[in-house]
Amino acid sequence: MSLSLDPEFAQVFAPMAEAMAGTTPPPVGDVAARRALWEPIIGAASAAQPVPADVTTTEYHAIADDGTKITMRWYAKTDAPAGPAALFFHGGGYIFGHIDLFDGPVARYVSASGVPMLSVEYRRAPEHPFPTPAEDAYTALRWLHEHAGELGVDPSRIGVMGDSAGGGLAAALTILARERGGPSIARQILLMPMLDDRTAAPDPHIEPYLLWSYDDSRTAWPALLGDAAGGPDVPATAAPARLEDATGLPPAYIEVGQLDVFRDEDLSYALKLSRAGVPVEFHLHPGVPHEFDSIALTSDVARRAVADRVRALASL
Repeated sequence: MSLSLDPEFAQVFAPMAEAMAGTTPPPVGDVAARRALWEPIIGAASAAQPVPADVTTTEYHAIADDGTKITMRWYAKTDAPAGPAALFFHGGGYIFGHIDLFDGPVARYVSASGVPMLSVEYRRAPEHPFPTPAEDAYTALRWLHEHAGELGVDPSRIGVMGDSAGGGLAAALTILARERGGPSIARQILLMPMLDDRTAAPDPHIEPYLLWSYDDSRTAWPALLGDAAGGPDVPATAAPARLEDATGLPPAYIEVGQLDVFRDEDLSYALKLSRAGVPVEFHLHPGVPHEFDSIALTSDVARRAVADRVRALASL
């Protein structure tokens, strides 16, 4: 029996698949075309469900080491007790996306879990290549620790969370914080994370189902890393799959669809963490591609995935 789409997902996805079938994908290296293609889709998915009425947002800013003002959006459930919090990093291959496009999902996580979240407007490649996104993430982590008291946050219970490139950035931040001796991170919640710049040979079993393609990866990693992408000198704080020693990293929740271009690197990373004694919860969702939950919000597989994410957040 060969791989195939989850039937429920396939039914919801069919109109989008039909529309995509009539278009030519952007060529490798065309960042602008990918922004124009994907940002409206992300925004539509974010707004497809109502934003919970019990979550309020507040804008904050942190100053990066280079003097740039980093915008951050704090989502908190009304009258939530003091306790844990999570930093959130949005997806987009490091080359597209904004916190505005992820208002819906972040607010829903906060409403369901009761855990407040700080969504970070990190700077994007290629205008801002590595290490800028990682340094922006580290700036936000320091800011949240420094302001934990006034926000009602227990600094020993701060987690990091992200999807796709945001999941890769969350993983990279745990490595960077370990290298620098803090601030502490209690848990990493990595949703279909983008971890490895060494783009693998295409897997013919999953290639027909991909939403984020091998060509997308061949565009995104060089945008972030320049000529170093795929070479011997990429640090784990840029591509966490390069990590050699995972000792002492925070417990991890990792999930990915079986029809996702990041499947193998996510499996490998879960194994690498596990072998270093890091507690890992791993989910491989059959029959679904990248960002499946954004496309088929009400499908059983999406409901299960979101419930698991909320449980991971609530366990902080």
